[in-house]
Amino acid sequence: MSANLEIKTEEIALPEEEIFRQRKEKLARLREEEGYDPFLIERWERSDLLNDVRQRFDHLEIDEADEDAILSVAGRVMTLRKHGKAMFANLQDETDTMQLYFQLNAMGEEAYDFAKKWVDNGDFVGVVGIPFRTRRGELTILVKESTLLSKVLRPLPEKWHGLKDTEVRYRQRYLDLMVNTDVRDTFRKRSDIIASMRKTLIDHGTLEVETPILSFLAGGANARPFQTYHNALDANMYLRIATELYLKRLVVGMFGRVFEIGKNFRNEGIDTMHNPEFTLMEVYWAYADYSDMMDLTEELVRNAALAVDGLVVNYQGIELDFSKPFRRVSMLNLVKEYTGIDFKTIKTDEEARKIANEKGVELKGSESRFAVLNEVFEAYVEDKLVQPTFVIGHPTEISPLAKRDPEDPDYTHRFELFICGSEVANAYSELNDPLDQRERFLDQLRKKEAGDEEAHVFDEDFINAIECGLPPTGGLGIGIDRLVMFLTDSRSIRDVILFPAMRPKA
Repeated sequence: MSANLEIKTEEIALPEEEIFRQRKEKLARLREEEGYDPFLIERWERSDLLNDVRQRFDHLEIDEADEDAILSVAGRVMTLRKHGKAMFANLQDETDTMQLYFQLNAMGEEAYDFAKKWVDNGDFVGVVGIPFRTRRGELTILVKESTLLSKVLRPLPEKWHGLKDTEVRYRQRYLDLMVNTDVRDTFRKRSDIIASMRKTLIDHGTLEVETPILSFLAGGANARPFQTYHNALDANMYLRIATELYLKRLVVGMFGRVFEIGKNFRNEGIDTMHNPEFTLMEVYWAYADYSDMMDLTEELVRNAALAVDGLVVNYQGIELDFSKPFRRVSMLNLVKEYTGIDFKTIKTDEEARKIANEKGVELKGSESRFAVLNEVFEAYVEDKLVQPTFVIGHPTEISPLAKRDPEDPDYTHRFELFICGSEVANAYSELNDPLDQRERFLDQLRKKEAGDEEAHVFDEDFINAIECGLPPTGGLGIGIDRLVMFLTDSRSIRDVILFPAMRPKA
């Protein structure tokens, strides 16, 4: 069936507001002349979805009908073509699109004339009819009864191939979903991905929990928070930037395995990989380490890929293979591989900054050699990591919540998963030494006082919690939106968030 949408020819040349005015007048006439108000209809007894109808009656031959199959379907009229004593429409529900055939003899004159006069493109109708296949081979429903369920006052988008203006698509997602089946399919896949991750975690005995979105401190990540104000408490509050610190409090409280899938908020820029409101999955397992989290990450990603299209995925012309073990390699070795710089041999901050400047990496001038390592990694390595890659061994200085590597305390047992040059997951063996945690929070506090707005806050209650005893714990966070992007071949994060953040209209 053609995906092209047709608009009644008499409306094409009219401005939208004129169509709106005419349709309001038509609604008024419908109420006055027929005594019929579609907005008083509360429900319709729908027994059939269009995709089920297509599967059940795909066997029908040309000119064959199933007179015994009485179907009850409902949806939106996407196209309408009137031909005297017959009328064709394309009906769309949430599963499929199918042709309707309104015919005077089949419906009776009164019912047919009502449908012909009052039904427009975009209206919702309920239909009782029988399936048949036309001479052109199109599976169609012959309408016996029809009910106008809702009138549409604004016209459908004039084109799809369809609604190509991304500004309109994102601002008025309902129009995008209405006319673009690919977009609806993407968000169904998003739901399947999240359901797969939830099932994988629950199968591992992990308890799903909910933690506060509003709090007096925004911790768990290095990010700038959104601030609000609580009138009754007369205090500033923050939207969470991560769920980490609350989830680890639950492990302290003897929940051995917990996870949360929910919204987080970071007051950052907006681009193809960033939205200030995003969905994050975080999981914490007592008695596990970051190697266990790598294994879990591979399992979660593979199961999510299988829930969508399979283990080999095409993303923007790049073939991503999730069937093979993900590469595991240290940040130090990757930087050496792509730049030739061996940071293991660099012993002073000045030497590191000098080498970075020679490589054209922009610095503030006060970075330590560990911060410089991360800057060089971001500048020269990240975009090279196309296939799924675990980058391990981050500097302790930039990992305030990760456990140190006992063989090299300047680095941590942490990893980030990169796909197509973007970070998708972050995880580590959780720091459970309260004395070390206090010192790292103090170091972050000094950075914040020096002007780093993204430095981690000092959370005294969290330190108090792990002073009560946090067992060895592995933690993992996966950015749902980015993972969905890669598994659905979506170019921008806005394509996988139903209502992305947009600049207000002037």
